[in-house]
Amino acid sequence: MNTRIATGLMLASTIALAACSKKAPEELPPPPTETATPTPTAPTGPTVGSQAHFVDAVGQENTVVYFDTDRFNIDAEDQTKLQRQAQYFSQYQQVNFTIEGHCDERGTREYNLALGERRANAAKNYLVSIGIPANRIRTVSYGKERPVALGSNESAWAQNRRAATITIN
Repeated sequence: MNTRIATGLMLASTIALAACSKKAPEELPPPPTETATPTPTAPTGPTVGSQAHFVDAVGQENTVVYFDTDRFNIDAEDQTKLQRQAQYFSQYQQVNFTIEGHCDERGTREYNLALGERRANAAKNYLVSIGIPANRIRTVSYGKERPVALGSNESAWAQNRRAATITIN
């Protein structure tokens, strides 16, 4: 009897396995068609709000205002530069920025820090007067600590007496 049961179980297993096997379909589905999915194009050029974008938009020469010795007044040439900056900052209202005040190497550290602050604030006040919100503008004075031109001559000093506008990302 054990052989009959074993044979029956084996036969049942074979039938069950045969029932589970898949048959090939009579007709295969068509191969997938390739659809041209547009690949996103990376933005070209600098990111809006970056310093490079700002410089491209207003021109390198319009990012810095220069001052005479011991002065912090905004003259007509400076106004033109600051108006170009204001156009940029009006168009890109999400961009905040810093105006850095700088001085030449002459004078004490304390005097130059105070003069650099007056220069940065003069540029800020002009921008605010033509419609740029004051809360978007930060000022900082570096005095004579960050010269762009090294040298103890009038040419180097003239390049270092400045207020430079730097965007904040």
